Amino acid sequence: MRAKSGEKKDAILRFIERYYEEYGRSPAIREIERGTGIPKSTVGRYLLEMGIEEEIRYEGAARKAQTAKTGKHSASFVSVGLVGNIACGAPNFAEENIEEYFRLPASLIGSGEFYFLRAFGDSMIEAGISEGDLVLVRRQETARPGQIVVALVGDETTLKRFYPEPKKRRIRLHPENRELEDLYVENCSIQGIAVKVLKDLI
Repeated sequence: MRAKSGEKKDAILRFIERYYEEYGRSPAIREIERGTGIPKSTVGRYLLEMGIEEEIRYEGAARKAQTAKTGKHSASFVSVGLVGNIACGAPNFAEENIEEYFRLPASLIGSGEFYFLRAFGDSMIEAGISEGDLVLVRRQETARPGQIVVALVGDETTLKRFYPEPKKRRIRLHPENRELEDLYVENCSIQGIAVKVLKDLI
């Protein structure tokens, strides 16, 4: 008869693999708790132990927990979270605020850390970004002139082309809609660079 610790390890491993097959990412600790009935603190302890024993790859967060089976797939796919609408304040990257995850081929989006925002309004329609589109954003704090950025101005985020004007000590945020005027601000915080757009065609 196997020890209880072995049964719990097996249950955690099986759940991680089933979850990865369904969602294309490793589960959060609270998801393992719900799926296995094992308390969250116990799950964390077992993940750490299995990582030390090299039964899984564990880097301190359940999202990074990989079994031998899931690790074969993780290099070719990336899990990207949808963190909300572009016009609703700063993106909140806390796990509990992710609306859903999308599994994308790594070869499609390249390297970096990414998230999705849902476009709101019509300020970027001439750049091919319409209301309701999902904008794939690479997280970074700098941008080159002319890039489309997620800019945090005060408490609001906006998606615009970025044109710094250092001689005038301001930044021009340009909408891709000829009916709208440029937005001028003294400063803004760049939350990322828009790299791709997903949209419905019907």
